Amino acid sequence: MQETLAEMRLPTSELRNDLPFFTQTLGMRLDMIYPADNPSIAVFSGHGLRIRVEKDAPEPPGTIRILTDDPDGFANGDRLLTAPNGTRVEIEERNPPLVLPETRHSFVVRRLADQAPWIIGRAGMNYRDLVPDRLGGAMIASHIRIPDGGPVPDMVHYHKVGFQLIFCINGWVEVLYEDQGDRLRLTRGDCFIQPPEIRHRVMEASDDLQVIEIGVPADHVTEIDHDMTLPTPDLRPDREWQEQRFVHNLAAKADWQPFRLPGYVCRDTTIAANTQNVAGVQVVRRGDGTPVWAAHDCDILFGYVMAGAVTLEGEGRDPFALVEGDAYVIPPGMRTRLNQPSDDIEILEVALPGAFETRTEAE
Repeated sequence: MQETLAEMRLPTSELRNDLPFFTQTLGMRLDMIYPADNPSIAVFSGHGLRIRVEKDAPEPPGTIRILTDDPDGFANGDRLLTAPNGTRVEIEERNPPLVLPETRHSFVVRRLADQAPWIIGRAGMNYRDLVPDRLGGAMIASHIRIPDGGPVPDMVHYHKVGFQLIFCINGWVEVLYEDQGDRLRLTRGDCFIQPPEIRHRVMEASDDLQVIEIGVPADHVTEIDHDMTLPTPDLRPDREWQEQRFVHNLAAKADWQPFRLPGYVCRDTTIAANTQNVAGVQVVRRGDGTPVWAAHDCDILFGYVMAGAVTLEGEGRDPFALVEGDAYVIPPGMRTRLNQPSDDIEILEVALPGAFETRTEAE
């Protein structure tokens, strides 16, 4: 098969000034230079890039980003360089540590009736933002849907995250996960925990698939893995990724218990136990007793109404009549009450961290 090469062209006014910069400072290889008597074009390669530096080329100088495991040992530790031809060169860490922004606490209510726009995102999926301020970048909550079912044009990929939840609220979806066997299916009420950097691929979905996706932090990187093929040959259900285990929790196997708030019951999804309390996820329904005012000390407490109706009352706030499709965030220390729940109320509650204290009080 004939090899095909691609080059990026950069301009210069005097090629001889650029030769030592690209070969010595950046450590690239000189592959071609011509004409011999008065060179005006040189081709360099290195760091996964092929560059054609051409005298009087019409393009602007541009920017090259070099990612390395040892930025302090590259180019004498300089992080920003400028080539003689004007090209800007940025030196960055290849795998920078994940930074979790400090949470900017706020009381958030996001109603489906507000008609927030649906945005076309990755793999053609539709996204609706449930927490517009993203708590200062601490988390993102998305309502995701695939209107037309069938195969999903996805690739094997992974996310550089601290925590990620996929909770199905309508339809079904099948996904392949690294070291978890063949396709796994989510139906309404089921959820996946995708540990940091686990490889996976969305394979097929029903018509009108809808899921809630929670990601920490809000801005995180998705990388494509071009080398891994799924399913992988090994089945390792107890494998850990950054001290988190993969979770496939099924609603059909629910065990309902008293909830942290009177008047409700819940089913735990085992996520707190499998993430070492990085996060906890519970499904909440109407129980015995009367709802009361309460406050919590959880850093992030997110709720999404999956069915029914409830009134969210907050100290110093007008009450919010919430229905299916509405979402909220309650900041720590704020007194609130989930009052007047309908008999069919069902709420998805996501807490970060998974273990926290709730202080309740009777009227």
